[in-house]
Formats: sequence, C-alpha cells, structure tokens
Amino acid sequence: MSNTAVAPEKVVNPVRPTGHKILEIIKETKTEWTFRLENTLPIQDGQFMQLSIPRVGEAPISVSGYGPGYCDFTIRNVGKVTKELFSMKKGDTIFMRGAYGHGWPLENFAGKNMLIVAGGTGVAPIKTLVSKLCQNPENYGEIYLILGFKDSESILFRETLAKWQQTPHFHVVYTLDNEEYLDWETGLVTKFIPNVPFADFNDKYECVVVGPPVMMRFATMSLGENGVPDEKIWVSYERNMSCGIGKCGHCRIDSTYVCVDGPVFNYSEAKNLQD
Repeated sequence: MSNTAVAPEKVVNPVRPTGHKILEIIKETKTEWTFRLENTLPIQDGQFMQLSIPRVGEAPISVSGYGPGYCDFTIRNVGKVTKELFSMKKGDTIFMRGAYGHGWPLENFAGKNMLIVAGGTGVAPIKTLVSKLCQNPENYGEIYLILGFKDSESILFRETLAKWQQTPHFHVVYTLDNEEYLDWETGLVTKFIPNVPFADFNDKYECVVVGPPVMMRFATMSLGENGVPDEKIWVSYERNMSCGIGKCGHCRIDSTYVCVDGPVFNYSEAKNLQD
C-alpha cells in the first residue's frame, strides 16, 4: 500500500470575486462608459458578470465585448455601485465574478437569416453576437439590424455601428426616437419591423430582441403581428440578479431563476414569466 499523500482537489468558489485591473475607459456618452478589464475567465456571448467594489456593493452587468486578455462592460451611471465605478480610472482594480447564465444559442442561429432588434443600452448585450455574425458571415444568411436610441447624444458604439453598416449581407436601420440626425431614421424600432421580408426566408430565420421592457413588449408584439412564431424569438431579461447561481432568489419568477435559466430565453417561455 502506497503512503504517498494525494493532494485534495482545489475547490472553485463560484461566488468569490477576484480583482481585475481597468485597462481602458471609453466614454461612449455622458452617462454610459465602457470599462475594459483584464480578464482570463471564460465567457459566452450573452452572459453577464457580477462587478463589485469593496464596501460599496455589487451589480450584474452584461458583457459587451471580449477578446484575449480582456472583457468589456458598457455601464450607465444610475446607482451607488455605478457612481463609484465612474470615479475610477485606468489602472484601478474592479472585482469580478462569473460569467453567469445562458447566452445566445449560436447553434440555433447557424445557417439562418437573422433579425436583431435592440434599443438603448440593450445594444450592449447583443454587441458580441453581432460582431460574431460580422466576423463569420459565411455561417449565416442575411442579417437585419434595427437599432434605436433616444437621441443623438445617447448613441453607443459609434465606430462599431459604422463598421456593421458597411458589412456585406447586413441590412441596417439605425433610428432615433424623435430626432433627425445625419442619415439615421426617425421613429421607434417597431416602425421598421414590418419592412423585414420574413416571407422570403422560407422559415429559415431567428429573431433577437433586447432593450427596455416596454420596447421589448411592443417589438415582440410587432413580430407576432408579422407572422413570426414565438419559438423564433429570443430575448434577454434584466433582473436584480445577486448570487448568480440560483440560490438567493432575488431574480426568481415563479420557479424560474433568471440568473441561471436566463438571462437569454426563448420567447415561448419568456412570455409566461410575469411577477
């Protein structure tokens, strides 16, 4: 019998944050900044992280970009944690844990035509998805983007939006709610959904909708009015997600935990999630 001791397996604590330095801060608008943090944690498109500052608090934030050694978070300055974040600078340390939840079902999207409708800060959770479509156009069909913002002062990711506008197979509508601006359209995103040629897709398409709750409600309603079945619609929900692993119950709706079962849902399920 061997007397060699066996080292115990290292236990990974799924809710223990680790420190990550700020590599860059991009001021998208007056109230929305993108924080680029150093990162080696694995991420799937559509997932979220919990960002925290000791003695201040913690907040769930969607990943708006990632690559070798970094990940991005586009954050609106609206609360205690985000206010403190906006006082930080390059080189400072933010604590992070995750990534959590289910992301976009890329396997469902392969070979399909895509419609992506997003509004305001809802553009952040779809940014990595659209960038992947842009980088690998041969894996998808025609891509329709309908992205809306309140006004020209609230436009996010201007350089990225310009790149998408020049991408082959991309059909882009950028719109502002009530303002005429450059070559942008004017009106809510729902105004442009009927222009998408769903009948030409031969049932081979998927739709994504992300944005404020009111916008998502009317956008999904418009899709239904244009013959899109619930099963072809995917949404991302925001809730008060605290633990990220389905234990605290803050994000529970009936028997569904948004942090674990979402934040990405098929609309056939999501339409029944009501508080």
